[in-house]
Amino acid sequence: MFPAICLALLAAQISAAEPRFELADVHASPRSTSIELTGGIKRGGTYQLRHATMLDLVRLAWGVDAQKVLGGPAWLEIDRFDLRAKVPAGTAPAAVPAMLQTLLAERFNLTAHRDTKPVPTWVLTAGKHPVLKPADPTSESRCQSGGTNDQVTMTCRNTPMPALVASLTGLEVWYYLGDNLVADQTGLEGAFDFDLQYSRRWNTTAAGAQILSLFDALEKLGLKLDPSAVPLPVVVVDRVDRWPTPNSPETNKAFPPPPTDFDVAAIKPTDPAHPGEDFRLESERLTIRATTLQTLIADAWGITNEMIVAGPKFLETARWDIAAKAAEEIDPDAVGPTLQTLLKDRFHLAAHFEERTLPAWVLTAPKPRLKKADPASRTGCHEGPPNLAKIDPRNTNPVLGRLLTCTNAPMSWFAAQLPSVASGYIHSEVLDATGLEGGWDFTLSFSKLRQWQGEPPSSPDSPHAPDPNGALSAPEALEKQLGLKLELRKRSVRVLVIDHIDDKPTDN
Repeated sequence: MFPAICLALLAAQISAAEPRFELADVHASPRSTSIELTGGIKRGGTYQLRHATMLDLVRLAWGVDAQKVLGGPAWLEIDRFDLRAKVPAGTAPAAVPAMLQTLLAERFNLTAHRDTKPVPTWVLTAGKHPVLKPADPTSESRCQSGGTNDQVTMTCRNTPMPALVASLTGLEVWYYLGDNLVADQTGLEGAFDFDLQYSRRWNTTAAGAQILSLFDALEKLGLKLDPSAVPLPVVVVDRVDRWPTPNSPETNKAFPPPPTDFDVAAIKPTDPAHPGEDFRLESERLTIRATTLQTLIADAWGITNEMIVAGPKFLETARWDIAAKAAEEIDPDAVGPTLQTLLKDRFHLAAHFEERTLPAWVLTAPKPRLKKADPASRTGCHEGPPNLAKIDPRNTNPVLGRLLTCTNAPMSWFAAQLPSVASGYIHSEVLDATGLEGGWDFTLSFSKLRQWQGEPPSSPDSPHAPDPNGALSAPEALEKQLGLKLELRKRSVRVLVIDHIDDKPTDN
Protein backbone atom coordinates (compact mmCIF):
# COMPACT_ATOMS: atom_id res chain seq x y z
CA MET A 1 0.00 0.00 0.00
CA PHE A 2 1.05 3.60 -0.63
CA PRO A 3 2.06 5.57 2.43
CA ALA A 4 -0.51 8.18 3.45
CA ILE A 5 1.71 11.03 2.25
CA CYS A 6 1.85 9.49 -1.25
CA LEU A 7 -1.92 9.22 -1.40
CA ALA A 8 -2.21 12.85 -0.35
CA LEU A 9 0.26 13.95 -3.04
CA LEU A 10 -1.60 11.91 -5.67
CA ALA A 11 -4.93 13.52 -4.65
CA ALA A 12 -3.35 16.97 -4.86
CA GLN A 13 -1.99 16.22 -8.36
CA ILE A 14 -5.41 15.02 -9.54
CA SER A 15 -7.05 18.14 -8.08
CA ALA A 16 -4.48 20.39 -9.73
CA ALA A 17 -5.18 18.70 -13.08
CA GLU A 18 -8.84 19.61 -12.93
CA PRO A 19 -9.70 22.52 -15.24
CA ARG A 20 -10.41 25.56 -13.12
CA PHE A 21 -10.76 29.33 -13.20
CA GLU A 22 -7.87 31.38 -11.85
CA LEU A 23 -10.20 33.33 -9.55
CA ALA A 24 -13.98 33.33 -9.18
CA ASP A 25 -16.36 35.76 -7.51
CA VAL A 26 -19.64 34.00 -6.67
CA HIS A 27 -22.46 35.58 -4.66
CA ALA A 28 -26.23 35.77 -4.46
CA SER A 29 -27.68 38.12 -7.09
CA PRO A 30 -28.80 41.50 -5.74
CA ARG A 31 -32.52 42.12 -5.80
CA SER A 32 -33.51 43.20 -9.28
CA THR A 33 -36.48 43.63 -11.58
CA SER A 34 -34.57 41.43 -14.06
CA ILE A 35 -34.83 37.67 -13.75
CA GLU A 36 -33.22 36.86 -17.09
CA LEU A 37 -29.93 35.01 -17.27
CA THR A 38 -27.22 37.01 -19.04
CA GLY A 39 -23.51 36.53 -19.61
CA GLY A 40 -20.77 34.52 -21.26
CA ILE A 41 -17.11 35.09 -22.15
CA LYS A 42 -16.15 38.77 -21.93
CA ARG A 43 -13.19 40.67 -23.30
CA GLY A 44 -10.10 40.34 -21.15
CA GLY A 45 -10.66 36.68 -20.35
CA THR A 46 -13.55 37.01 -17.92
CA TYR A 47 -16.45 34.58 -17.76
CA GLN A 48 -19.53 36.27 -16.35
CA LEU A 49 -23.07 35.15 -15.52
CA ARG A 50 -25.84 37.27 -14.02
CA HIS A 51 -29.10 36.11 -12.41
CA ALA A 52 -28.26 32.42 -12.90
CA THR A 53 -30.25 29.82 -10.99
CA MET A 54 -28.50 26.66 -9.85
CA LEU A 55 -30.42 24.93 -12.65
CA ASP A 56 -28.79 27.36 -15.13
CA LEU A 57 -25.34 26.75 -13.65
CA VAL A 58 -25.70 22.96 -13.87
CA ARG A 59 -27.06 22.91 -17.41
CA LEU A 60 -24.28 25.22 -18.61
CA ALA A 61 -21.61 23.20 -16.81
CA TRP A 62 -22.78 19.90 -18.30
CA GLY A 63 -24.00 21.24 -21.65
CA VAL A 64 -27.57 19.93 -21.45
CA ASP A 65 -31.08 21.35 -21.77
CA ALA A 66 -32.69 22.52 -18.53
CA GLN A 67 -35.32 19.78 -18.84
CA LYS A 68 -32.51 17.19 -18.66
CA VAL A 69 -31.34 18.31 -15.21
CA LEU A 70 -33.11 16.08 -12.67
CA GLY A 71 -33.06 15.84 -8.90
CA GLY A 72 -31.76 18.49 -6.58
CA PRO A 73 -33.49 20.53 -3.85
CA ALA A 74 -36.70 22.53 -4.14
CA TRP A 75 -34.86 25.85 -4.59
CA LEU A 76 -32.89 24.75 -7.68
CA GLU A 77 -34.88 27.05 -10.00
CA ILE A 78 -35.53 30.07 -7.78
CA ASP A 79 -32.35 31.29 -6.00
CA ARG A 80 -30.15 33.35 -8.33
CA PHE A 81 -26.40 33.93 -8.37
CA ASP A 82 -23.85 36.20 -10.04
CA LEU A 83 -20.52 34.80 -11.19
CA ARG A 84 -17.35 36.51 -12.41
CA ALA A 85 -14.33 34.35 -13.11
CA LYS A 86 -10.90 34.85 -14.66
CA VAL A 87 -10.18 32.34 -17.42
CA PRO A 88 -6.54 31.26 -17.88
CA ALA A 89 -4.90 32.78 -20.96
CA GLY A 90 -5.20 30.65 -24.08
CA THR A 91 -8.21 28.71 -22.80
CA ALA A 92 -10.58 27.55 -25.53
CA PRO A 93 -14.27 28.42 -24.93
CA ALA A 94 -15.07 24.69 -25.01
CA ALA A 95 -13.05 24.23 -21.80
CA VAL A 96 -15.13 26.69 -19.76
CA PRO A 97 -17.98 24.23 -18.87
CA ALA A 98 -15.50 21.86 -17.21
CA MET A 99 -14.12 24.81 -15.20
CA LEU A 100 -17.67 25.63 -14.13
CA GLN A 101 -18.12 22.03 -12.95
CA THR A 102 -15.01 22.36 -10.80
CA LEU A 103 -16.22 25.67 -9.36
CA LEU A 104 -19.64 24.25 -8.46
CA ALA A 105 -18.01 21.29 -6.72
CA GLU A 106 -15.66 23.53 -4.73
CA ARG A 107 -17.96 26.45 -3.88
CA PHE A 108 -21.36 24.72 -3.59
CA ASN A 109 -20.22 21.17 -2.76
CA LEU A 110 -22.18 20.03 -5.81
CA THR A 111 -22.15 16.36 -6.73
CA ALA A 112 -23.95 15.17 -9.86
CA HIS A 113 -23.81 12.27 -12.28
CA ARG A 114 -24.85 11.46 -15.81
CA ASP A 115 -27.60 8.90 -16.36
CA THR A 116 -30.42 7.94 -18.72
CA LYS A 117 -33.93 8.64 -17.43
CA PRO A 118 -37.44 9.13 -18.87
CA VAL A 119 -38.02 12.85 -19.52
CA PRO A 120 -41.48 14.39 -20.26
CA THR A 121 -41.28 15.31 -23.94
CA TRP A 122 -43.55 16.27 -26.83
CA VAL A 123 -43.16 13.54 -29.47
CA LEU A 124 -43.83 14.14 -33.17
CA THR A 125 -45.13 11.06 -35.02
CA ALA A 126 -46.54 10.45 -38.50
CA GLY A 127 -49.75 8.75 -39.57
CA LYS A 128 -50.05 6.30 -42.44
CA HIS A 129 -50.52 8.98 -45.09
CA PRO A 130 -48.75 12.24 -44.17
CA VAL A 131 -49.66 15.18 -46.42
CA LEU A 132 -46.08 16.15 -47.20
CA LYS A 133 -44.60 16.76 -50.64
CA PRO A 134 -41.10 15.32 -51.26
CA ALA A 135 -38.76 18.22 -51.86
CA ASP A 136 -36.36 18.94 -54.69
CA PRO A 137 -33.04 18.06 -53.01
CA THR A 138 -31.27 20.85 -54.92
CA SER A 139 -33.55 23.57 -53.51
CA GLU A 140 -32.71 25.75 -50.53
CA SER A 141 -33.51 24.22 -47.13
CA ARG A 142 -35.51 26.68 -45.02
CA CYS A 143 -38.41 26.96 -42.60
CA GLN A 144 -39.58 30.57 -42.14
CA SER A 145 -42.32 31.99 -39.91
CA GLY A 146 -44.65 34.84 -40.82
CA GLY A 147 -48.38 35.42 -40.91
CA THR A 148 -50.94 37.90 -39.65
CA ASN A 149 -51.90 39.33 -36.27
CA ASP A 150 -54.08 36.27 -35.62
CA GLN A 151 -52.27 33.48 -37.44
CA VAL A 152 -48.77 32.05 -37.77
CA THR A 153 -47.67 30.66 -41.14
CA MET A 154 -44.57 28.49 -41.34
CA THR A 155 -43.35 28.05 -44.90
CA CYS A 156 -41.01 25.06 -44.99
CA ARG A 157 -39.10 23.98 -48.10
CA ASN A 158 -36.67 21.07 -48.42
CA THR A 159 -37.15 20.50 -44.70
CA PRO A 160 -36.43 17.16 -42.96
CA MET A 161 -38.46 16.27 -39.88
CA PRO A 162 -35.61 16.98 -37.39
CA ALA A 163 -35.41 20.51 -38.86
CA LEU A 164 -39.17 20.97 -38.36
CA VAL A 165 -38.78 19.92 -34.72
CA ALA A 166 -35.91 22.40 -34.33
CA SER A 167 -38.19 25.12 -35.76
CA LEU A 168 -40.85 24.56 -33.09
CA THR A 169 -39.42 27.23 -30.81
CA GLY A 170 -40.10 30.85 -29.96
CA LEU A 171 -42.87 32.76 -28.24
CA GLU A 172 -45.73 31.59 -30.48
CA VAL A 173 -44.95 27.90 -29.94
CA TRP A 174 -44.21 28.48 -26.24
CA TYR A 175 -47.89 29.23 -25.60
CA TYR A 176 -48.65 25.69 -26.83
CA LEU A 177 -45.66 23.63 -25.72
CA GLY A 178 -44.15 25.60 -22.84
CA ASP A 179 -40.45 25.05 -22.15
CA ASN A 180 -40.63 21.32 -22.88
CA LEU A 181 -38.51 19.32 -25.31
CA VAL A 182 -39.76 18.08 -28.69
CA ALA A 183 -38.52 14.78 -30.19
CA ASP A 184 -38.83 13.49 -33.76
CA GLN A 185 -40.21 9.94 -33.92
CA THR A 186 -41.90 10.22 -37.32
CA GLY A 187 -39.51 7.77 -38.98
CA LEU A 188 -39.79 9.88 -42.16
CA GLU A 189 -36.58 10.03 -44.19
CA GLY A 190 -35.66 12.78 -46.60
CA ALA A 191 -36.92 16.37 -46.85
CA PHE A 192 -40.34 17.83 -47.64
CA ASP A 193 -42.19 20.95 -48.77
CA PHE A 194 -45.18 22.01 -46.66
CA ASP A 195 -46.95 24.95 -45.02
CA LEU A 196 -48.02 24.94 -41.38
CA GLN A 197 -50.68 27.44 -40.26
CA TYR A 198 -52.00 27.84 -36.71
CA SER A 199 -53.57 30.51 -34.49
CA ARG A 200 -51.67 32.90 -32.29
CA ARG A 201 -53.22 31.71 -29.05
CA TRP A 202 -52.34 34.80 -27.03
CA ASN A 203 -53.76 37.25 -29.60
CA THR A 204 -57.35 35.97 -29.45
CA THR A 205 -59.64 38.69 -28.08
CA ALA A 206 -63.07 37.03 -27.96
CA ALA A 207 -64.38 34.25 -25.73
CA GLY A 208 -65.45 31.20 -27.75
CA ALA A 209 -63.46 32.27 -30.82
CA GLN A 210 -62.57 29.51 -33.24
CA ILE A 211 -58.86 28.85 -33.37
CA LEU A 212 -56.71 26.33 -35.17
CA SER A 213 -54.26 25.03 -32.59
CA LEU A 214 -50.70 23.98 -33.37
CA PHE A 215 -51.75 20.37 -32.64
CA ASP A 216 -54.68 20.53 -35.11
CA ALA A 217 -52.51 22.20 -37.75
CA LEU A 218 -49.96 19.39 -37.56
CA GLU A 219 -52.72 16.78 -37.83
CA LYS A 220 -53.80 18.42 -41.11
CA LEU A 221 -50.37 17.41 -42.38
CA GLY A 222 -50.80 13.85 -41.11
CA LEU A 223 -48.53 14.48 -38.13
CA LYS A 224 -49.28 14.21 -34.41
CA LEU A 225 -47.70 15.89 -31.42
CA ASP A 226 -48.37 14.01 -28.18
CA PRO A 227 -46.82 14.00 -24.70
CA SER A 228 -44.66 11.06 -23.73
CA ALA A 229 -41.78 10.08 -21.44
CA VAL A 230 -38.68 9.53 -23.57
CA PRO A 231 -35.49 7.97 -22.15
CA LEU A 232 -32.80 10.63 -22.60
CA PRO A 233 -29.28 11.33 -21.33
CA VAL A 234 -29.67 13.48 -18.20
CA VAL A 235 -27.65 14.99 -15.37
CA VAL A 236 -28.89 14.09 -11.88
CA VAL A 237 -28.08 16.50 -9.04
CA ASP A 238 -27.23 14.36 -6.00
CA ARG A 239 -26.54 17.15 -3.53
CA VAL A 240 -25.71 20.87 -3.50
CA ASP A 241 -25.39 23.58 -0.86
CA ARG A 242 -27.81 26.47 -1.09
CA TRP A 243 -25.14 29.18 -0.72
CA PRO A 244 -21.53 29.33 -1.97
CA THR A 245 -18.50 29.45 0.28
CA PRO A 246 -17.23 33.04 0.81
CA ASN A 247 -14.98 34.73 -1.74
CA SER A 248 -11.31 35.00 -0.83
CA PRO A 249 -9.81 38.45 -0.11
CA GLU A 250 -7.76 38.10 -3.31
CA THR A 251 -10.94 37.57 -5.31
CA ASN A 252 -12.57 40.71 -3.93
CA LYS A 253 -9.50 42.75 -4.94
CA ALA A 254 -9.39 41.20 -8.43
CA PHE A 255 -12.90 42.33 -9.34
CA PRO A 256 -13.28 46.04 -8.57
CA PRO A 257 -16.73 47.59 -9.00
CA PRO A 258 -17.48 48.69 -12.58
CA PRO A 259 -17.37 52.40 -13.52
CA THR A 260 -20.61 54.32 -12.99
CA ASP A 261 -20.36 56.99 -15.67
CA PHE A 262 -20.04 57.32 -19.43
CA ASP A 263 -17.10 58.87 -21.25
CA VAL A 264 -19.48 60.64 -23.61
CA ALA A 265 -23.27 60.87 -23.94
CA ALA A 266 -25.42 62.66 -26.53
CA ILE A 267 -29.04 63.42 -25.55
CA LYS A 268 -31.66 64.85 -27.91
CA PRO A 269 -35.48 64.98 -28.18
CA THR A 270 -37.03 62.05 -30.02
CA ASP A 271 -38.34 62.51 -33.54
CA PRO A 272 -42.16 62.42 -33.14
CA ALA A 273 -42.36 60.02 -36.11
CA HIS A 274 -40.29 57.37 -34.31
CA PRO A 275 -42.64 54.37 -33.76
CA GLY A 276 -41.61 53.03 -30.35
CA GLU A 277 -39.10 52.70 -27.55
CA ASP A 278 -35.75 50.99 -28.00
CA PHE A 279 -33.07 50.04 -25.45
CA ARG A 280 -29.86 48.47 -26.72
CA LEU A 281 -26.65 47.61 -24.86
CA GLU A 282 -23.72 46.56 -27.04
CA SER A 283 -20.31 46.20 -25.40
CA GLU A 284 -19.32 49.72 -24.31
CA ARG A 285 -22.24 51.46 -26.10
CA LEU A 286 -25.75 52.17 -24.82
CA THR A 287 -28.46 53.33 -27.24
CA ILE A 288 -31.88 54.44 -26.00
CA ARG A 289 -34.66 55.68 -28.28
CA ALA A 290 -38.02 57.38 -27.60
CA THR A 291 -37.97 56.90 -23.83
CA THR A 292 -39.52 59.13 -21.16
CA LEU A 293 -37.59 60.43 -18.19
CA GLN A 294 -39.97 58.49 -15.97
CA THR A 295 -38.94 55.22 -17.61
CA LEU A 296 -35.25 56.19 -17.50
CA ILE A 297 -35.51 56.90 -13.77
CA ALA A 298 -37.33 53.61 -13.18
CA ASP A 299 -34.64 51.70 -15.11
CA ALA A 300 -31.85 53.55 -13.33
CA TRP A 301 -33.12 52.63 -9.86
CA GLY A 302 -34.60 49.23 -10.77
CA ILE A 303 -38.17 50.16 -9.81
CA THR A 304 -41.53 50.48 -11.58
CA ASN A 305 -42.99 53.77 -12.82
CA GLU A 306 -45.63 53.63 -10.11
CA MET A 307 -42.94 53.85 -7.44
CA ILE A 308 -41.89 57.33 -8.64
CA VAL A 309 -43.78 60.19 -6.97
CA ALA A 310 -43.84 64.00 -6.90
CA GLY A 311 -42.37 64.36 -10.38
CA PRO A 312 -43.44 67.04 -12.89
CA LYS A 313 -45.79 66.09 -15.73
CA PHE A 314 -43.08 66.23 -18.40
CA LEU A 315 -41.53 63.07 -16.90
CA GLU A 316 -44.33 61.09 -18.57
CA THR A 317 -44.64 63.02 -21.84
CA ALA A 318 -41.31 64.20 -23.24
CA ARG A 319 -39.29 61.46 -24.97
CA TRP A 320 -35.53 61.37 -25.42
CA ASP A 321 -32.85 59.63 -27.46
CA ILE A 322 -29.54 58.82 -25.77
CA ALA A 323 -26.33 57.56 -27.37
CA ALA A 324 -23.66 56.90 -24.74
CA LYS A 325 -20.22 55.29 -24.73
CA ALA A 326 -18.12 54.08 -21.78
CA ALA A 327 -14.37 53.54 -21.57
CA GLU A 328 -14.84 49.77 -21.34
CA GLU A 329 -17.51 47.13 -21.83
CA ILE A 330 -20.58 48.00 -19.77
CA ASP A 331 -21.64 45.46 -17.19
CA PRO A 332 -25.44 44.99 -17.54
CA ASP A 333 -25.80 45.38 -13.78
CA ALA A 334 -23.89 48.69 -13.95
CA VAL A 335 -26.34 50.27 -16.40
CA GLY A 336 -28.60 51.42 -13.55
CA PRO A 337 -25.93 53.31 -11.55
CA THR A 338 -24.50 54.71 -14.81
CA LEU A 339 -27.91 56.05 -15.84
CA GLN A 340 -28.32 57.55 -12.38
CA THR A 341 -25.06 59.49 -12.84
CA LEU A 342 -26.13 60.63 -16.31
CA LEU A 343 -29.54 61.89 -15.11
CA LYS A 344 -27.96 63.72 -12.18
CA ASP A 345 -25.28 65.34 -14.35
CA ARG A 346 -27.36 66.28 -17.40
CA PHE A 347 -30.89 66.83 -15.99
CA HIS A 348 -29.78 67.89 -12.49
CA LEU A 349 -31.96 65.16 -11.00
CA ALA A 350 -32.24 65.10 -7.22
CA ALA A 351 -34.29 62.34 -5.57
CA HIS A 352 -34.55 60.28 -2.40
CA PHE A 353 -36.34 57.17 -1.14
CA GLU A 354 -38.91 57.31 1.63
CA GLU A 355 -41.87 55.36 2.97
CA ARG A 356 -45.33 56.66 2.02
CA THR A 357 -48.85 55.33 2.50
CA LEU A 358 -50.28 54.66 -0.96
CA PRO A 359 -52.66 52.20 -2.67
CA ALA A 360 -50.60 49.04 -3.23
CA TRP A 361 -51.29 45.40 -4.01
CA VAL A 362 -51.99 42.91 -1.20
CA LEU A 363 -52.58 39.15 -1.66
CA THR A 364 -54.94 37.48 0.82
CA ALA A 365 -56.55 34.02 1.02
CA PRO A 366 -60.20 34.33 2.11
CA LYS A 367 -61.21 30.96 0.58
CA PRO A 368 -58.05 29.17 -0.58
CA ARG A 369 -58.42 26.31 -3.05
CA LEU A 370 -54.85 25.06 -3.33
CA LYS A 371 -53.27 21.61 -3.11
CA LYS A 372 -50.56 21.05 -0.52
CA ALA A 373 -47.31 20.28 -2.35
CA ASP A 374 -44.75 17.54 -1.92
CA PRO A 375 -42.00 19.48 -0.09
CA ALA A 376 -39.35 17.55 -2.02
CA SER A 377 -40.60 18.80 -5.42
CA ARG A 378 -38.97 21.78 -7.11
CA THR A 379 -40.43 25.23 -6.64
CA GLY A 380 -41.40 26.91 -9.90
CA CYS A 381 -44.12 28.12 -12.27
CA HIS A 382 -44.22 27.07 -15.92
CA GLU A 383 -46.41 27.83 -18.92
CA GLY A 384 -48.92 25.13 -19.87
CA PRO A 385 -50.99 22.41 -18.20
CA PRO A 386 -49.48 19.90 -15.77
CA ASN A 387 -47.68 16.86 -17.19
CA LEU A 388 -47.73 18.10 -20.81
CA ALA A 389 -51.45 17.37 -21.05
CA LYS A 390 -53.14 18.38 -24.31
CA ILE A 391 -56.30 19.10 -22.28
CA ASP A 392 -55.94 22.84 -21.99
CA PRO A 393 -58.69 25.33 -21.00
CA ARG A 394 -57.38 27.65 -23.69
CA ASN A 395 -58.57 25.16 -26.34
CA THR A 396 -62.21 25.89 -25.46
CA ASN A 397 -61.75 29.49 -24.30
CA PRO A 398 -58.73 30.93 -26.17
CA VAL A 399 -59.25 34.39 -24.69
CA LEU A 400 -57.53 32.93 -21.63
CA GLY A 401 -54.07 33.39 -23.13
CA ARG A 402 -52.01 32.36 -20.10
CA LEU A 403 -52.01 29.04 -18.29
CA LEU A 404 -49.62 28.85 -15.37
CA THR A 405 -48.79 25.61 -13.56
CA CYS A 406 -47.00 26.12 -10.24
CA THR A 407 -45.44 23.44 -8.04
CA ASN A 408 -44.35 23.67 -4.41
CA ALA A 409 -44.86 27.44 -4.53
CA PRO A 410 -44.71 29.30 -1.18
CA MET A 411 -47.15 32.22 -1.17
CA SER A 412 -44.41 34.72 -0.28
CA TRP A 413 -42.43 33.61 -3.35
CA PHE A 414 -45.52 33.53 -5.60
CA ALA A 415 -46.54 37.05 -4.52
CA ALA A 416 -43.06 38.29 -5.47
CA GLN A 417 -43.44 36.73 -8.95
CA LEU A 418 -46.84 38.26 -9.71
CA PRO A 419 -45.59 41.57 -11.19
CA SER A 420 -43.69 39.62 -13.88
CA VAL A 421 -46.18 36.71 -14.20
CA ALA A 422 -49.16 39.06 -14.61
CA SER A 423 -47.31 41.78 -16.48
CA GLY A 424 -49.53 44.76 -17.25
CA TYR A 425 -52.04 44.10 -14.49
CA ILE A 426 -49.68 44.56 -11.56
CA HIS A 427 -47.10 47.34 -11.56
CA SER A 428 -45.72 47.23 -8.03
CA GLU A 429 -44.62 44.78 -5.37
CA VAL A 430 -47.31 42.49 -3.94
CA LEU A 431 -47.46 42.00 -0.18
CA ASP A 432 -48.20 38.41 0.89
CA ALA A 433 -50.90 38.55 3.57
CA THR A 434 -52.34 35.06 2.92
CA GLY A 435 -50.98 33.50 6.10
CA LEU A 436 -50.49 30.26 4.14
CA GLU A 437 -47.35 28.35 5.12
CA GLY A 438 -45.39 25.83 3.07
CA GLY A 439 -45.56 25.09 -0.66
CA TRP A 440 -48.63 24.69 -2.88
CA ASP A 441 -49.54 23.16 -6.26
CA PHE A 442 -52.04 24.94 -8.52
CA THR A 443 -52.87 26.10 -12.04
CA LEU A 444 -53.98 29.60 -12.98
CA SER A 445 -55.59 30.57 -16.29
CA PHE A 446 -56.16 34.21 -17.24
CA SER A 447 -56.13 36.64 -20.18
CA LYS A 448 -53.07 38.55 -21.23
CA LEU A 449 -53.53 42.30 -20.96
CA ARG A 450 -53.59 42.69 -24.75
CA GLN A 451 -56.65 40.37 -24.80
CA TRP A 452 -58.46 42.66 -22.34
CA GLN A 453 -60.92 45.01 -24.06
CA GLY A 454 -62.52 46.76 -21.10
CA GLU A 455 -61.31 49.13 -18.40
CA PRO A 456 -57.79 48.20 -17.21
CA PRO A 457 -58.22 45.92 -14.18
CA SER A 458 -55.29 47.54 -12.39
CA SER A 459 -57.27 50.76 -11.93
CA PRO A 460 -57.53 51.58 -8.22
CA ASP A 461 -61.22 52.39 -8.67
CA SER A 462 -62.20 49.14 -10.40
CA PRO A 463 -59.59 46.40 -10.02
CA HIS A 464 -62.11 43.70 -11.01
CA ALA A 465 -64.09 45.55 -13.68
CA PRO A 466 -65.82 42.98 -15.95
CA ASP A 467 -64.57 42.71 -19.50
CA PRO A 468 -67.13 42.80 -22.32
CA ASN A 469 -65.40 40.10 -24.39
CA GLY A 470 -65.29 37.44 -21.68
CA ALA A 471 -61.62 37.88 -20.84
CA LEU A 472 -60.53 37.13 -17.28
CA SER A 473 -58.03 39.41 -15.59
CA ALA A 474 -55.28 38.05 -13.38
CA PRO A 475 -56.90 39.43 -10.17
CA GLU A 476 -60.25 37.88 -11.17
CA ALA A 477 -58.65 34.52 -11.99
CA LEU A 478 -56.81 34.41 -8.67
CA GLU A 479 -60.10 34.87 -6.81
CA LYS A 480 -62.34 32.62 -8.93
CA GLN A 481 -59.92 29.74 -9.46
CA LEU A 482 -57.69 29.75 -6.36
CA GLY A 483 -59.72 31.57 -3.71
CA LEU A 484 -56.96 34.20 -3.41
CA LYS A 485 -57.74 37.89 -3.44
CA LEU A 486 -55.51 40.52 -4.98
CA GLU A 487 -56.59 44.04 -4.14
CA LEU A 488 -55.28 47.54 -3.75
CA ARG A 489 -55.04 48.68 -0.14
CA LYS A 490 -53.41 51.69 1.42
CA ARG A 491 -50.16 50.55 3.02
CA SER A 492 -46.62 51.74 3.58
CA VAL A 493 -44.64 51.58 0.35
CA ARG A 494 -41.05 52.57 -0.42
CA VAL A 495 -41.11 55.17 -3.20
CA LEU A 496 -38.62 57.39 -5.00
CA VAL A 497 -39.48 61.05 -4.44
CA ILE A 498 -38.36 63.49 -7.14
CA ASP A 499 -37.01 66.62 -5.44
CA HIS A 500 -35.88 68.35 -8.64
CA ILE A 501 -35.31 67.68 -12.33
CA ASP A 502 -34.80 69.99 -15.31
CA ASP A 503 -37.09 69.67 -18.31
CA LYS A 504 -34.11 69.81 -20.69
CA PRO A 505 -30.57 68.37 -20.44
CA THR A 506 -27.43 70.43 -20.43
CA ASP A 507 -25.83 70.82 -23.85
CA ASN A 508 -24.02 67.90 -25.44
